[in-house]
Amino acid sequence: MDRLNTHHQQPEVFHRHRGPVTCAAEIPGSSTIITSGYDSAVALFDRDTGAVELLGYHQHLANRVSVNTDGSLAATASSDYNIYIWDLYNKSMRQVLQGHDDDVEDFVFINERLGASVSRDWRIIVWDLHDGSIQRILRGHQKDVLSINHHAGRLYTSGDDMTLRVWDLHTGRQLSMWGPFETETDTCAIDPLNGRAVLGCDDGHIRVFDLHSGSPLADTEAHTSGIKKVAVASDSGQILSAAYDQRILIWEAADVDGGLRQINQLESRPALWERSFNWSTDGRRVVAGTFDGTVLLWDAVSGTCLQEIGAEKQPAGNACFNDIAAQNDSRIVLVSDDGHIRTADLSSRSADWHTRLEPPSGRVLMNAITVDPIHRRVIAGAHDQSLHIFDAGNGQLQPLQHLPLEEGPINSIRTSALPEYSGELFVGCYSGTVAHLTADGALRNRIKVHDNAVKALRLHPHLPIGVSCGADGSIASWDYDGRLRCEYAGHTAIVDDVDIDPSGQYVASTGRDFTLKIHGLDDAVLYHSIHLGRRSPKALCFVKPDVVVVTNYWGELIRVTLSTQQVVHAEIADNGISSITPLNGHLAAASYDGAVYLVDPESLEVINTLRCMTQKVTGPAYV
Repeated sequence: MDRLNTHHQQPEVFHRHRGPVTCAAEIPGSSTIITSGYDSAVALFDRDTGAVELLGYHQHLANRVSVNTDGSLAATASSDYNIYIWDLYNKSMRQVLQGHDDDVEDFVFINERLGASVSRDWRIIVWDLHDGSIQRILRGHQKDVLSINHHAGRLYTSGDDMTLRVWDLHTGRQLSMWGPFETETDTCAIDPLNGRAVLGCDDGHIRVFDLHSGSPLADTEAHTSGIKKVAVASDSGQILSAAYDQRILIWEAADVDGGLRQINQLESRPALWERSFNWSTDGRRVVAGTFDGTVLLWDAVSGTCLQEIGAEKQPAGNACFNDIAAQNDSRIVLVSDDGHIRTADLSSRSADWHTRLEPPSGRVLMNAITVDPIHRRVIAGAHDQSLHIFDAGNGQLQPLQHLPLEEGPINSIRTSALPEYSGELFVGCYSGTVAHLTADGALRNRIKVHDNAVKALRLHPHLPIGVSCGADGSIASWDYDGRLRCEYAGHTAIVDDVDIDPSGQYVASTGRDFTLKIHGLDDAVLYHSIHLGRRSPKALCFVKPDVVVVTNYWGELIRVTLSTQQVVHAEIADNGISSITPLNGHLAAASYDGAVYLVDPESLEVINTLRCMTQKVTGPAYV
């Protein structure tokens, strides 16, 4: 455990990403790997020299990078709703493609003149790369579109509507559709050598289809948790799959009986990000990014991790804060992408870091944290599908328990303060399950509430009732015995957060449909539906029964007065605000930009700031 007497300020030099690397792709004919990141940066990593160079920044998260066949151009898809086209010879930005009205998730170069993108606005756009104009818009997906590929005049797209669709590039007509399946389909790839379409699904299955006949060729239970990336080696047709069970597998793509045969498993690294994987251009290596902002390189035959570019620069990891909880009047605890639990003091008069520690099992990305004031414990939830419990009785954090749940990454944790359930844990998991544990860590129940990831949950202040929301757009209340009470309709996309008002009568929720909704807890009546603008909300909390403060991915706080439907915006951070909690009459807002902000709940004025990391550097490469 480290004692932090002063906050850490990284030097203004770009040595690696200061946030998770969302994608890494090798540039043909070179030793360079181009990356995109949640710090909005686009960067170049050289596998031979280890040199790292900042190419430039988007205005928001950079979600994916693609490179054309001759290595002259790259495209980055961003949550600023744009695609940037980069000239890799001159290392400069060539053009901006504007036309989507929500996060752009993927892009594919079709030929020298055309490219295509997919977005959370449900649309596919075909672009003229000579002048940046829109050639065609393809509609048909019913939810967010996350992945796109091109082959022989056809586009292949998949996403949250649980389908894989095939489109004629020249007419824009949908030719066929596989699905809908029972779970989301985040990632797809094309195997032209064997004439196959490969689909990675949230139930851990790889599904393979014949490109010509459309018939299913394989349905392989490849992983125990959601698959975030599939990719096909162009020279061999081997399939790579990466999932939330933290296994990276390689499959033989031409098994004689139509199935898939696992032929390798890549060496695991704790900070890898499953969605970032790609084959090298020659199919001999695999590249990926990490939550630490570095780039990993594997030998595809042996499965050995050969190097981590950017790792030699200290300190390791990125303090992009994912969740915050209040210990008492001014003490807070936080978790972040770097796998550390931090404690701090934040008030109008002080802003001081106290301790930083990692679990005994080692650093791993953490999404959730809560405080059990009765038993004086801190409970963190991690990407390794486990709870990490600490004793906070003497003012320090001492490890108590490590509890694997095997329900995917953990997104939300709450502890009950009711006397008969004192200290019992409720844990929202990626699998869609709310795990209910006793105070000593024994599993009491697995409450299956949602068909997809539980994004957040809250417990009623007086009654044995919980409310949770899911990536499937659902909200539900349940009792502590696991019985479903009510379902709350109205959202049309992912619901990111929920809260229960102090009186226990109303439920607030917000999500990717850009709305704040207020339901009655018992009658499930929708009393308010308030549009918050075209910037995706993230977290919320009731300030009082009539006032809700919402955060978004653009660094804003939004104060909503329900009786008048007055909406007030205040931008306070340089990246998304992940979590917000009441703190001694104020609000403490934790940001992916590496800072915690103490805010007046009435004026939304920032009273004090506690910073651990500066996310963006300045310089000539800044866009």
